[in-house]
Amino acid sequence: MSIEILFLVIYFVAMAGIGVWAMKRGKQDAEGFLLGGRSLGPGVTALRLQSSSMSGYMFMGAGSMGYTQGYFSMWYALGDLGGGILNLSVLGRRMRKLSQILGSITSIEYLEHRYPSKWIRLIAAPVALFCMFFYVLAQFIAGGRGLEMVSGVSFPAALAIAIGVIVLYTFLGGYLAVAYTDFVQAIIMVVGLVWILVATLMAVGGFTKGNEAVGEINPNLLTMWGADLGYQGQWGVILGALLVFSIGYMGWPHVVVSHMAMKKPSVARTAGVYSLIFNLLFIPGPYLVGMFALILLPNLANPETAIFEVADAVLPTFAVGIVMAAIMAAIMSTADALLLQAGTIASQDIYARFINRKMNDAQMVWVSRITVLALAIIGYAIAAFDPPAVAAVVIFSTTVLGSAFVPSYICAVWWKKANTVGAISSMIAGTLASVLWQVSGAPDATGIDPMVTGILASTAAMIIGSLASQKSHPVPEHIGRALDETAKIGPIPKKMLMGQDALLASQAEMAGRHE
Repeated sequence: MSIEILFLVIYFVAMAGIGVWAMKRGKQDAEGFLLGGRSLGPGVTALRLQSSSMSGYMFMGAGSMGYTQGYFSMWYALGDLGGGILNLSVLGRRMRKLSQILGSITSIEYLEHRYPSKWIRLIAAPVALFCMFFYVLAQFIAGGRGLEMVSGVSFPAALAIAIGVIVLYTFLGGYLAVAYTDFVQAIIMVVGLVWILVATLMAVGGFTKGNEAVGEINPNLLTMWGADLGYQGQWGVILGALLVFSIGYMGWPHVVVSHMAMKKPSVARTAGVYSLIFNLLFIPGPYLVGMFALILLPNLANPETAIFEVADAVLPTFAVGIVMAAIMAAIMSTADALLLQAGTIASQDIYARFINRKMNDAQMVWVSRITVLALAIIGYAIAAFDPPAVAAVVIFSTTVLGSAFVPSYICAVWWKKANTVGAISSMIAGTLASVLWQVSGAPDATGIDPMVTGILASTAAMIIGSLASQKSHPVPEHIGRALDETAKIGPIPKKMLMGQDALLASQAEMAGRHE
C-alpha cells in the first residue's frame, strides 16, 4: 500500500468514526438529526459553513479556471473572500432567532413558516432538491477523479469508494456528524492547500518569477480579462462572478441551515471572524496553484486535474497523501451537507408535509436516510458513465439556488412587508430567469451572467409582489411580533417560543388553516 493511499484510508476511517460518535452522542429526534440539537459553537459553525460551501470546485474548477484564464479567475475569489462573514452578518443571528421562535427545523420549512402557505414549500422544495442533486453529482465526480489519480483504480471503482464513505457517516450521524466532520475537514483543507501553494511557489522560483514565467506563456493571463482578453469590459459577467460566491450562497439551503444550528444567536459574531480568517488562508490558493501549473505542467490534457498533478510533482510522497486528504475533504464536506439537506427536504418538506403528516421523528430520520442512499445510487449511475465538467455543474446549480432563494432568506428577517405573494413570485422569477438565460445562450450574446439576471428578477419580484398584495395577503401578526423580537440583541424570551406563547401558537395554526 502506497503512503498516499494509507493517508486516505486513515482519513476515511476517521470520518466514519466521527459519524459513529455523532450517532451515539446526538439525539435521534428530528431536531437532533437535522440540526444537531441547535448545539454548535462558533468554530464548528464557521468552518462547517465555509467547508460545505467550498466543494470540489475549489480543487478542480478553481484550478482549471486559473490554468485556462489566469487572473480573471480571481474575480470569483474576490467575491468568495467576504462571503462567509457577509452570510453570518446578514442572516446569522436573525435567522437563528427567527427559526427557533417559529419552530422551524429545516431551511425550507423556515421559509413556509415565515411566508405562511403550502405553496412556498411546494415550489421551494423541488427547486432546491433539483439543484442540490446536480451540485452533489459534481462532488461525486470530483471525488472519483481524485481517488482515481492517487490509487490507480478505475474511475467507477474510485467513485464508489468516495460515495460510500460520504454516505456512511451522513447516514449514521445526521447533522452532528456532518458538522463535526466538516470542521475537521476544513482544517485539513487549509493545511493541505497552504502546503501545496508554498511548494508551488518554491518550484516556480517565487511569486514574482512565477508571474513573469506565466507572462511569457501568455501576457493576457496576468490581466483580469481572460486568456484572450475576452472579458474586457464584460462587467455583466464579472458582476456575476463576484455575486455567485458572495451573496449567492445566502440562498443555498445546505449552507444557511448552519445559522439555524447555532447554540445561540450571539455565536454568529465570533463565527464571522473565524470564517474570514479561513477564507483569507484558503480561497486564493487554488486559483494561484492552477495558474502556476502552466509553468510546471504546460501540456495538461485535463485542466481540472491541475492541482492534483502539481501536488504529485512538487511535494514529497508523504505530503501528497495529506494534500489528497485535503482535496477529498473539500469534496466530502460539501457532498455530505448536500446529501443531508436533500434527504431533509425529501423527508420533512415533501413526505411529511404533503404525504404522511402523521409521520413521527423516527420515521422521518429513516426516510431521510433512504433518500440519501437513493440519491447516492442515482448520482453514481450518472457520474460513472457520463461525467460532466465539475466547474460548469457547480456554477450552474449554485447560480439557480442563489437566484431562487437569496431575496426570500434576506427579506425574511430584514423586511417586515415581505409576504407570501412576494416570496412565491421571487422564487419563480429567480429560477426561471437564471435557467432560461443560461440555456438560451444569452450570456454569450449579451455579456451578462445568469446570476445577475436571476438576482435582479427575484429581487424585483419580491418587492413588487409584496407591495402589490399587502391588503390581500398581509403579513400575519405573529410574524410581525416574531420579527420585532428577532431584531433585538439578546436571548429569546421563553414566552416567544412556538407552543409556549398561546397567541403566537394560535395565530400560526390559523395561518396554516387558511393557506
